[in-house]
Amino acid sequence: MKSNRYCVIMAGGIGTRFWPKSRQNFPKQFLDILGTGRSFIRHTYERFANIVPVENFIVVTNQRYKDLVLQHIPELKEEQVLCEPIGRNTAPCIAYAAYSLLKHNPDAEMVVTPADHLILNEVEFTRIVESSLEFIHYRNALMTIGIQPTRPETGYGYIQKSNLEEICKVKCFTEKPSREMAEAFLECGEFLWNSGIFIWKVKDIVEAFEKHLPDHATLFRNILPDLGTEREAEAIQRVFAECRAISIDYGVMEMADNVYVHCGDIGWSDVGTWGSVYQHSRKDRFANATSNDNIKVYDTRNSLITIPEGKIAVVSGLKDYIVVDTEDVLMICPMSDEQNIKSFIEDVKYDSGDIHI
Repeated sequence: MKSNRYCVIMAGGIGTRFWPKSRQNFPKQFLDILGTGRSFIRHTYERFANIVPVENFIVVTNQRYKDLVLQHIPELKEEQVLCEPIGRNTAPCIAYAAYSLLKHNPDAEMVVTPADHLILNEVEFTRIVESSLEFIHYRNALMTIGIQPTRPETGYGYIQKSNLEEICKVKCFTEKPSREMAEAFLECGEFLWNSGIFIWKVKDIVEAFEKHLPDHATLFRNILPDLGTEREAEAIQRVFAECRAISIDYGVMEMADNVYVHCGDIGWSDVGTWGSVYQHSRKDRFANATSNDNIKVYDTRNSLITIPEGKIAVVSGLKDYIVVDTEDVLMICPMSDEQNIKSFIEDVKYDSGDIHI
């Protein structure tokens, strides 16, 4: 029996916050930053492989990463990789997948997920996805997974839930809050972290696009006859040149009145910074996280140190530092300065062009 369940993996980002490890030609989703032996995108595929049949996976990525996607998920066929000519945020990415599925299988149910998140409790995650798919199957509902917060995190978006049920309507979305607001959210108990994982029927998300992002809907509906044909690449080139960059949260989820959240405690992190890598890494007795045994540390505390295989590093006298060495770039900065990485990149780019970016 043909399954109507599909998994859409969003894998088009560059991951600048993980520079100098993450590069334009080899971004974060293809890296094994946590030392598990598998890349983020491989973990994501395997996480859904027991929920969705292999032929029902779709990866949306930048056209320059198509070969990398197929290397990391060799189970996929070429036609399962949809290539964006340019990044336009998550709404156009999801619209591309949704309208492709609308043509291929109008009864499709989509789980949309970033390619580069960490989920430690995969058994509970599978239960939540199954429960969410069952919920949206019988309703016109746009579902997101909300994570029970454990700290006043200012780097995540928040979802206010309407009651204490495991699945409930969303009251509102809040983008990355101030420290004071995050502390109030945590104390209040009504707020969840926004995981950026979504579940809905294709018909329902297309209807939402047509209601809340009509310009995007018109662009994609006009190329529906071209999708899945030899004309697709040229048509998508035109659409992405015209469509506005906007997130699915801002463009649809914050506007719609049929948005639900499934609350969960799944050991989730977007692993969005070197600090979060440090948090999830194994540490020695001095709270240092090192990438291999060739790193010798002396009088060093609470630091993250990663170097390429085959190199030896001797590190002495650091406290609360990030040290990332690659073949052509060495970055050393206090953990408190991590938010300046984009500025570091701009300075390097100004002096040397894109060669080290």
